[in-house]
Amino acid sequence: MALQMSASKFKEQRLSILDHLDSDGLVITKHGKPVARLIPFNSDCKDLIGSMKAKIRINGPILSTGVKWDAESKMVPTD
Repeated sequence: MALQMSASKFKEQRLSILDHLDSDGLVITKHGKPVARLIPFNSDCKDLIGSMKAKIRINGPILSTGVKWDAESKMVPTD
């Protein structure tokens, strides 16, 4: 389980924290709510896979911009 620390305390001690960061990382909070997670670069991130499940909602097709277009239509320059 990652340790938690306020953003202000992290700001004061960031260089020391970076030197002593363990593999679980650190959760940075603002007003008691998590806003970021700091993990070592060389750590195994497999625990992050699926961590956003039930936090992200997909509305509509993910491979579409929602704009209809015709690839064969002639484009008129708008210079």
